[in-house]
Amino acid sequence: MFITEIITNLEKGIFDDQLKMLNCREDIADQKARYRELLEAFISKFGNQDAHLICAPGRTEIGGNHTDHQLGRVLAASVNMDIACVVCKNDEACEYYAQGYEVRPVAIDDLTIKDDEKFTSEALIRGTLARFKELGYDIGGFKAYAQSAVLKGSGVSSSAAFEVLIGAILSHLYNDGKVDPIVIAQVGQYAENNYFMKPCGLMDQLACSVGGFVTIDFKDKADPKVEKIDFDFANSDHALCIVDTKGNHADLSDEYGLMPSEMKAVAKVLGKEVLSQVTKQEILDNLALIREKCDDRSLLRALHFVDETERVIDEVKALKNKDMQEFKRLVIESGYSSYMYLQNVYSPKDHKHQELAVALWLSENLLKGKGAYRVHGGGLAGTIQAFVPKAMLDEYVMQMEAVFGKGSCFKLSIRPVGAYKIV
Repeated sequence: MFITEIITNLEKGIFDDQLKMLNCREDIADQKARYRELLEAFISKFGNQDAHLICAPGRTEIGGNHTDHQLGRVLAASVNMDIACVVCKNDEACEYYAQGYEVRPVAIDDLTIKDDEKFTSEALIRGTLARFKELGYDIGGFKAYAQSAVLKGSGVSSSAAFEVLIGAILSHLYNDGKVDPIVIAQVGQYAENNYFMKPCGLMDQLACSVGGFVTIDFKDKADPKVEKIDFDFANSDHALCIVDTKGNHADLSDEYGLMPSEMKAVAKVLGKEVLSQVTKQEILDNLALIREKCDDRSLLRALHFVDETERVIDEVKALKNKDMQEFKRLVIESGYSSYMYLQNVYSPKDHKHQELAVALWLSENLLKGKGAYRVHGGGLAGTIQAFVPKAMLDEYVMQMEAVFGKGSCFKLSIRPVGAYKIV
């Protein structure tokens, strides 16, 4: 469909139901304006082409805090923040333009790893092309004009959304949209590990690609078990809030790295590689040995893991039973475990700055008995997550922003689909 026709159909409301579903709300005037602006920007850049509208969401981790690197279980979900793009085929290269930054064209006939592309968008595009080709899928160039609503630093994984978007583009343009969402996620992880040159797990990409609530068991590293959970969050009478506490992640890389390394040290004492290969009883039977060979924090982090990876099973059960009260109780329990045993709410190197702890206290004080709250993602700095009854939403946002600044509290919902082609 040519872009001028897409614009006409957008104005007529042809895509309204899809936009309401993707954004989890009835009022989509801003989204229609967003897509109109994107379509017009594409025409200005490339002309009136036969094109598609494709988007990929960010994600939120809900259960399984720091369990994926031990091949445990997680519960995650896509959110109604996404990267949207207008895209068409291009014989020569992959050209990706986005509001706010520019990406150099990537030639499809040179898919080798480039050292000078480390940590760049070009590396992720080239790595996705290479992996698609290795797996036997068709590849080709494209021209894309994109706009991202997945805010960087908000803990909803803008990088994974970008990786999944590129995979979805190649799937729809050259493979009739038939590439499995799990494969697209695995390709994104491959590109990030080998071309972007950053080690990462698979949770972020799977949540962005599959969509909705997703639980993942990583125990079989080569074949993680992925299950989509049928739960209509939009009608749960709750909103998902992500609060950016404006904490500084600088100089925390070593602290993040200690969490998996200390857990693996406990597993090694018990003759295993990672903690998913260890039972809780084995840890309890060897408490003295673990404290002797490792230290108390390592032990506590291991105990967090064995409880947290099992807690995911209970969270999934609560969602399947449509039991929001039990689900919220478990979210809070997860948060307490992260705070007390995983110990990732603030860094011991900077005890004077405890923004996450302040945000959690404020959330507990306001939401106790009504909502849920926990550290979000890696921890130590950054964001917390809260499930807030809609009747309390304005008050919650006001209190958070009074402390952490205007625009620090993002009101979200769980998007029911992952990467998606509108037309």
